[in-house]
Amino acid sequence: MSDSPARTRIYETPPDVRLCPIDQIADPGARNFVLQIRDAFFHGFVVRRGDQVHGFVDSCPHMGLPLSQKLDDYLTPRKDYIVCAWHGALFRPEDGVCVGGPCTGQRLRPWPVRVEDGWLKTGAKREG
Repeated sequence: MSDSPARTRIYETPPDVRLCPIDQIADPGARNFVLQIRDAFFHGFVVRRGDQVHGFVDSCPHMGLPLSQKLDDYLTPRKDYIVCAWHGALFRPEDGVCVGGPCTGQRLRPWPVRVEDGWLKTGAKREG
């Protein structure tokens, strides 16, 4: 039995957190991010395709497990779908909808991210 307390997990992040320069994510590719916010932790990942980025909470809707078993390994070999490494569910990168596997029709929880001045940042694009 461990003496360490359980880590509190959160599912949203504050806006405008700089994550990394966009060129640090392969194109096409994906990257994992873990953010500590006070005493809690957020686990998410971003998929990049050209100028488009899509962020998701790292949790499969089927079992609640992280999608990847290896760091940053979220995409199929052809990089056309997000894949859950545990049960093989396939998700569209543009909207997180499951198109095959045990959770067909469900979707990944979106995590708003954007590119601004060459940086990947949290939060939706600001108007104005």
